[in-house]
Amino acid sequence: MRFIGITGGVGSGKSEILKHLAENPRFIVRQADNIAHGLMEKGKPLFYKVIETLGEEVLSPDGDIDRKKMAEKIFKEPLLKEKIDSLIHPAVEDFIREDTVRAAASGNCDIYFLEAALLIECGYGKICEELWYIYADENVRRERLKKGRGYSDERIGLIMKSQLPDSVFRENCAQIIDNSGELDQSIEDLDRLISGYTG
Repeated sequence: MRFIGITGGVGSGKSEILKHLAENPRFIVRQADNIAHGLMEKGKPLFYKVIETLGEEVLSPDGDIDRKKMAEKIFKEPLLKEKIDSLIHPAVEDFIREDTVRAAASGNCDIYFLEAALLIECGYGKICEELWYIYADENVRRERLKKGRGYSDERIGLIMKSQLPDSVFRENCAQIIDNSGELDQSIEDLDRLISGYTG
């Protein structure tokens, strides 16, 4: 079983690529964000640690963690963000380590893909065999975010500024999938790349 990390900037079209990969029954596709949300569900150990750190004001009326309230609170206080990251990232990494062991033992998985926007920054690259970079031209990404998510130019600029530059992604990733054009072409390139790993 190969263990490959997938990353890329906002608006690069990772979701469509992951959707395609997930269609293959011999692949497992996990997203660090989804794992984190699952680990923070009401009743889970991480849920109580987050509430202890941020207070009950980040809870929704039904008692779950309200991700929007949580994001607003840690955005205002950088020290809180560090504390929360130090809780979440190790828990996610532990889950991934256990999950990959299960996947390998099952004998049903050829490639285990892990997607995380902060794959490089959070050091997930240390547990993956190699990283793949989903690249898209900045203008294409801006257009996608405006049309698909209704983001303003200002918001897009702030998000992009907070992410790693293209050069760092390229430096850390073994493979680059150019997703600037038509999705069909990107999928074709991706399938060709994968055949070299599974053939």
